[in-house]
Amino acid sequence: MSMSMPMSPPYNNQSTTNMDGMGMHMSFFWGKDVVVLFAGWPGSGRLGMYILALATVFVVAVGVEILSMSPRLKPRGVSPVVGAMIHAGVYAVRMALAYLIMLSVMSFNIGIFVAVVAGHAVGSFVVKYRALTAVARAVEF
Repeated sequence: MSMSMPMSPPYNNQSTTNMDGMGMHMSFFWGKDVVVLFAGWPGSGRLGMYILALATVFVVAVGVEILSMSPRLKPRGVSPVVGAMIHAGVYAVRMALAYLIMLSVMSFNIGIFVAVVAGHAVGSFVVKYRALTAVARAVEF
């Protein structure tokens, strides 16, 4: 009496998996047909909406970097409790935006990835430029 072992499924070398009729990429790809964060956004085959999605993730990434400098800002004329609540609120917004950026990159679209990295770079430049300018002004006086 011989029991045969079930055969393993054949190797599938495609870079997508199908979940309820929606294809999900499992590796980086280049193309405008992508879903970023919400079903149907930016839309399939619409170049203008894809460019808008790229611009949106770029601006949000810049915003995350700019919000990262908020711990250095000191609210004036408020109690410590109110100041701590303001900082906690800004931190919550920054973290929510950072997670949305992370989920956007998980679309595995190269354009989205490049827009996010460029946004973080520009935001970091803006923050560091302001800090270095402030230090240079303080040294001059």
